[in-house]
Amino acid sequence: MTMLVSLTSLVLAVAPIGPQSDSLPGKRTLESYPFQIGERLDYSAKIGMLRLGDASIQVAALDTVRGVPAFRFRYSIEGGNFIFKINSVSESWTSIDEFKSLRFRHNSQENDKTYLRDYDIFPDSGFYRQRGKEGQQPTPPQPLDDASLLYFVRTTPLEIGQVYRFDKYFINDKNPLVIRVLKRERMDLPDGSKVDCLVLNPVIDDKGMFADRAEARLWITDDARRIPVQIRSKYPWGTVTLRIEKMTLAGD
Repeated sequence: MTMLVSLTSLVLAVAPIGPQSDSLPGKRTLESYPFQIGERLDYSAKIGMLRLGDASIQVAALDTVRGVPAFRFRYSIEGGNFIFKINSVSESWTSIDEFKSLRFRHNSQENDKTYLRDYDIFPDSGFYRQRGKEGQQPTPPQPLDDASLLYFVRTTPLEIGQVYRFDKYFINDKNPLVIRVLKRERMDLPDGSKVDCLVLNPVIDDKGMFADRAEARLWITDDARRIPVQIRSKYPWGTVTLRIEKMTLAGD
């Protein structure tokens, strides 16, 4: 029930099933992205009408990792009930020019247990290391972590009826990442406006919120902003919905 990992492990990639392409995008500037430093999106987490907690995703800062300018994405969730409580933060450092993950950190307190995962990722050398463990593991040419995947899809053209497959997740044995673009649906935004959204079915690995059996759905605005509006997934004990409640866009 780690909703932060579920929120941040979005499987969003851009190569149609069939001949697979791992070509890298051209170098980009900060201004070319649909999101900018300071953007923050806040969500409620519910089972039916029962509120479980609150989550947020944000473009928290412009940092530098090993001399490379990078976005710092930050995801957090806090909540639970008398059975389960969670307080969790994930952070991703992703290069601006080529949008490659350089570092990923996840720190979660779930009931009385603490989980810490800390990775250094070296795309140009083709490997990553987990801090506290010996050795290194291979990674794809354009590795993306749990947090950067969601922002990656926001830069990506998607067409209704298409299925996309990608080997971009930084841990190779969890690939491929698959996304089905199902339909378009009208949704309400926190500012009172209505907007068309693409309804996506993301699938990764064989467990969690985006396992195939979870029948996950992700709604993103079908405009230049590509704002994630809602995420829904089925569990044996109920359907969890993350719904946007507040948007703070860069410059607001």
